[in-house]
Amino acid sequence: MDSKKIYLTREGLSELQKEYDELVKVKRPDILNRVSSARNLGDLSENAEYTMAREELSFIDGRIDELEELLKQAVLISNSKSNTVKLGSTVAVKVDKGKEVFTVVGEWEADPKEKKISHESPLGKALIGKKVGEEVEVEAPAGKIVYTIEAIN
Repeated sequence: MDSKKIYLTREGLSELQKEYDELVKVKRPDILNRVSSARNLGDLSENAEYTMAREELSFIDGRIDELEELLKQAVLISNSKSNTVKLGSTVAVKVDKGKEVFTVVGEWEADPKEKKISHESPLGKALIGKKVGEEVEVEAPAGKIVYTIEAIN
């Protein structure tokens, strides 16, 4: 992984830490026991349990390495109030005849279903630094969409 900063909310950082702790303290030791037990069953070349446990161990070790890198590069997003949109801001916008509320987060936490948009997305980039009352235009497959910022929390 490169040394790019990983922007996370307090909740996002907590989730990654929880997953890391679960893998290191619970799942990895459990898989090591399975590998050891399967090894004791005899011929490893025909031992499906041993092969599966080794593959799972390899996957878990890879995810642990990935999480360690993420946690090293993590930068906590501040929740301080601001009159401009920034990472961590919840933004109410008017679009067409409706209203939407988005939270601008780092790319690792982006989840469109939960209205969490990455600061790297077209809409996220357009909103960063803007104030209440300003309009932003975003190019979408269906054409340009104009959003008017109504509130920033």
